[in-house]
Amino acid sequence: MALFDKFRQIADAREALARLGEDPFRATIERILSPTEAIVNGRPMILAGTNNYLGLTLDTQCIEAAVRALREEGTGTTGSRMANGSYSGHVALEKDLADFFGRRWCVVFSTGYVANLGLLSALTGPGDVILIDADCHASIYDGCRMSGAEVIRFRHNDVGDLDKRLRRLGERRANALIIVEGIYSTLGDRAPLAEVAAVKQEHGACLLVDEAHSLGVLGERGRGLSEESDVESSVDFIVGTFSKSLGATGGFCVSDHPEAELIRYGSRPYIFTASPCPAVIASTRAALNRLRIEPELRVLLWNNARQLYRSLQEMGFRLGPEVSPIVAARFEQREEAIGLWNALLDQGVYVNMILPPAAPDGGSLLRCSATAAHTPDQIDRICKAFATARALT
Repeated sequence: MALFDKFRQIADAREALARLGEDPFRATIERILSPTEAIVNGRPMILAGTNNYLGLTLDTQCIEAAVRALREEGTGTTGSRMANGSYSGHVALEKDLADFFGRRWCVVFSTGYVANLGLLSALTGPGDVILIDADCHASIYDGCRMSGAEVIRFRHNDVGDLDKRLRRLGERRANALIIVEGIYSTLGDRAPLAEVAAVKQEHGACLLVDEAHSLGVLGERGRGLSEESDVESSVDFIVGTFSKSLGATGGFCVSDHPEAELIRYGSRPYIFTASPCPAVIASTRAALNRLRIEPELRVLLWNNARQLYRSLQEMGFRLGPEVSPIVAARFEQREEAIGLWNALLDQGVYVNMILPPAAPDGGSLLRCSATAAHTPDQIDRICKAFATARALT
């Protein structure tokens, strides 16, 4: 059928990938042993490719909160927030997040992806302009497309390019929204947020920061890059997810603009998506509380991140530009990355493989994620596996 012709190229790429070793799309985590260990494709693995930054996916308090919610409220809401799916837990979590970020308004979405779709499609539209960092996440790109606004990309972390493009807008700058990320998910680098905020203030635009990978990771209280950069008052909207540091599934937006509360009335992804199940909401609230009261989790996380980054750097791997819980080894040739990924599996280490076009500059990545749950010995074993794998490929 002609309808399926578009998949021929995908099928060819998948077959070529399979000829070089394991198919990463078919890597199956069969049994979880701990936040950092699992059985993958029948073999014991150190999990070095999760976003479980604070190691809370198996936290006893989070699990007990989820179990209570399951018993009291069931497995799901079976409806959207606007229909029958807005429970007291959703409202309580919105209040918790607003309090945590020191903001007046919060809207909780079913996933982090839907949070960006839901916010951007409701906040912007035809006649508006969105300026996005070229390395922004796919959910941001998709939300921009859904909005119907004009989208202008500026070079990654290039504040001068952003400033130039804003100046060209003239009076349209008043209808402009700038979007950057706290920590970018490919190379683990941060936005130059203080400089971005200054440019935003100069031109009178609005600023949205996606703190998906920086919530619980950056800032004295774990509020992300906006807090670390001391520009929270200049950030109009913060978007984030529960699927990284909070160990669950869901997304949110917080803001001080009173109109932000109206987003839920104009957001199709919010209105027509089933709300998060009660167990997820309960575990997320418990995880947020752990984040607030246990800053030592961030200390453990950063100790492991520094050890992993320094060790791979000393081995000569080309990494992202700065130390981060996301440690990405970069390769020019796809075959080199695939070969090393398979060799790491043989060494009992699971990492993320990112191939073109998802990786920047046409290259490929093997992306590791350090967590607070990794032991120093596990980080050392990950590094030794990289050294052995490279020697074998």
